[in-house]
Amino acid sequence: MSLVMDTLRTSTITEELSDAEVEILEGLFEIQDYKSGEIIVQPGDKQADNLYILAHGDIEVKIESGNEESTIHVLKPGDLAGIITFVGGAASDISATLYAVGKTKVLSMARADFEKLINSHPMIVYKVMRGVVRNVHGIVRRVNSQSAELSNYIYRTHGRY
Repeated sequence: MSLVMDTLRTSTITEELSDAEVEILEGLFEIQDYKSGEIIVQPGDKQADNLYILAHGDIEVKIESGNEESTIHVLKPGDLAGIITFVGGAASDISATLYAVGKTKVLSMARADFEKLINSHPMIVYKVMRGVVRNVHGIVRRVNSQSAELSNYIYRTHGRY
């Protein structure tokens, strides 16, 4: 199997797709290589509407806080990035910068290429977007859990701290 196919099979966006459907989707992705510390996506990028899937390595998600950057999350293989603008959000909504950690390979798919499937393969588009929603739901659950744990720590509730 190819790197693209292997990566797509680890991602939430293909959970409902048949092998034939994944092969159609495979042709829409490009592999991008990054060296450690290179910026993958940052606020103001032209290709802000691409969906990214980490294939190999790690990606640090950093935001500006005050005069410095803070890491808020580290993406692992199969994780998605660029979701907001891929689903139609404004590029001005991007507030995080993604940095490669070590040698990193990322799959990139332009929204315009994906949208070409709407008429020819609407069920692929539907199933992929369901996968994107599942991914976002997982992020929200993780952040809510971290928020509750931080609150428990700060207020020393539930006898855990």
